[in-house]
Amino acid sequence: MKPLDPRLLRFAGAARSVFALGALLGVVRTFAIIAWSWFLAQAIAAVAIPVYEGLWDSAGAGRVAEGVYAPGSLPWLAAGALAAAIVRALAGWGMDVVAARGAVRVKAQLRAAALDALDARSPEATAGTPDAKLATVLGRGLDALDGYFSGYVPQFILAVVATPILVATVLFSDLLSGVTVLLVFPVIPLFMILIGLATQSVQGKQWDQLQRLSASFLDVVEGLPTLKIFRREQRQAARIERETEEYRSRTMRVLRVTFLSGFVLDLAGTFSIALVAVTVGTRLVAGEFPLALGLFVLLVLPEVFVPIRQVGAAFHDSTEGLAASEDVFALIEGKDMPEEAREEAREGSSAASADEPSAELAGREATSVADRGLARPTPASAPPGLTFSDVRLSRGGRPVAGPVRFAVEPGEFVALAGPSGAGKSSLLAAALGFLAPAGGRVGASGPIAWAGQQPGLIQGTLLENVALGSNTPDPALAREMLDRLGLHGLELDRQLGAQGSGLSGGQAQRVGIARALYRAEAVGADVVLLDEPSSALDAASEALVIDAARAEAGRGRAVLVVSHRPALLAAANRIVEIAPAEPTAALMHAEAPTQARAEAPAEAQSQPEAQAQPEAQAQPEAQAQPEAQPQPEAQPQPEAQPQPEAQPQPQRQPRVQAQTPDPQEARS
Repeated sequence: MKPLDPRLLRFAGAARSVFALGALLGVVRTFAIIAWSWFLAQAIAAVAIPVYEGLWDSAGAGRVAEGVYAPGSLPWLAAGALAAAIVRALAGWGMDVVAARGAVRVKAQLRAAALDALDARSPEATAGTPDAKLATVLGRGLDALDGYFSGYVPQFILAVVATPILVATVLFSDLLSGVTVLLVFPVIPLFMILIGLATQSVQGKQWDQLQRLSASFLDVVEGLPTLKIFRREQRQAARIERETEEYRSRTMRVLRVTFLSGFVLDLAGTFSIALVAVTVGTRLVAGEFPLALGLFVLLVLPEVFVPIRQVGAAFHDSTEGLAASEDVFALIEGKDMPEEAREEAREGSSAASADEPSAELAGREATSVADRGLARPTPASAPPGLTFSDVRLSRGGRPVAGPVRFAVEPGEFVALAGPSGAGKSSLLAAALGFLAPAGGRVGASGPIAWAGQQPGLIQGTLLENVALGSNTPDPALAREMLDRLGLHGLELDRQLGAQGSGLSGGQAQRVGIARALYRAEAVGADVVLLDEPSSALDAASEALVIDAARAEAGRGRAVLVVSHRPALLAAANRIVEIAPAEPTAALMHAEAPTQARAEAPAEAQSQPEAQAQPEAQAQPEAQAQPEAQPQPEAQPQPEAQPQPEAQPQPQRQPRVQAQTPDPQEARS
């Protein structure tokens, strides 16, 4: 937590103008203070000397009356003091205005930079970050910068600009007073450093507690219907009450440190001023110091310590905003992610810790490569459709899929099957550019339309959700896509709540699919990806999704669908089965995990050897697998013995992908 972070100037250009204009106004205000002190000191001396000149003889007065103006000069001295006071007030008001307006612009620029960074980065980069944390940081957190700019920044500018000028003025006016100031002045910054360390600790704990409170409240609100059903809402209310009480307690600790630190700084400043005042007064009594100069030094002296005292006090009001800005800078720079994911994010994609894309990831439609700036082969260099060439995927150094090799030709409807955690959704993420392959290559011949496991609906009309990302929504096209999925009764102007509330789970899922179909038609996508599109649907609705997938394939698009549902697998032209890429216990100490490839030649389905091979090569690890029972979904083999299987499908007998293990690795 730095009082002035250089990243603030780098990411928010408005901050530079705030400091530049503030410094200029600070210089004007400082010279106005010096002028006001001089005019006022001379005016007081011009009035006081004639009154008291009869109280001492001229010989005993010493230098007290030295440099005093005649009483006739009082009007213009008063006018000068008044003018200086007005300039000082206007300069201070100008600094406040510049700081307030700059705070608005800086917050807007930081929010825009953070949102742009999140948008340009792979959605998986923030898959493990709670929504409540992002909302708190970009909302309440950045709003706390108001206190930083309105209170801390003006005083910080004055401490940097005004203090050296005022100290030099005192030193030039009276060497003894100037040396005294130089000796006692470092005491206040020392106290500020010690207090700042204590404040950083308690403020950091308060900020963390605020984020926990926000996350807890959001979780309860999202799960309130379920809590009501099981009558557990009172327990969660008690949980929120405990979190709130903890936040109140930590806030009071921050306030306690703030008040105590303010008292310490004021006490140190008062003692410093008193020390100089005693030396000036002693010399005045002895007649060794002019009255006007002594008054001038005493009027300037408090202004020397005021900025440094105020900057310490104002720092406490801005610590919450500074803590939030640290998180914002981390979002912009990608430092909230692991190093591996950060490097991938800078390349246009990133890795996340979770195997399945989150709801945030699913809510963003993959459009074209140009739309997202992701690295993928151009249509000129990529084969038609979608190809995976010996693709290997890993997350956090752990292999999750591959090597996998298969292709989805234009006009083909392919189902991607396999057990949960085998890396099916990760392959879709690699196709979208969200996850950089650890090896191999993914190629798409053109734009991709995609629907994830979660619909990712937003608050707004149904048309806005279906045409999300389109600058000119097409109501007729949106209506057509909804009707194809059986959503005839939903009007396009229907308002949806947060996260699409107001629709059932099945309706929300079909709206998400309709969005992908709309996008495919609007941008002329060559590839359509659907991740578990029928997981929340009944048989009738699932049949509509199957018809829609077949229709997209009939339009010449390559359609790849991830699913566990037998009906959808049976409807596909062929099935690509993915086995888990986790190394077995026997291979944990090997240099590389066992590799398995998924190749899909069309003619493999007609070869009887493909169906006889599992029995001929059965190993001890694979004896638990049933061999005589045809399954709608191909069963995965253990990784040490990945065996090609071709399970017959009762409806259409779709062609099955075969995984070809390396003989040497299989024997090991």
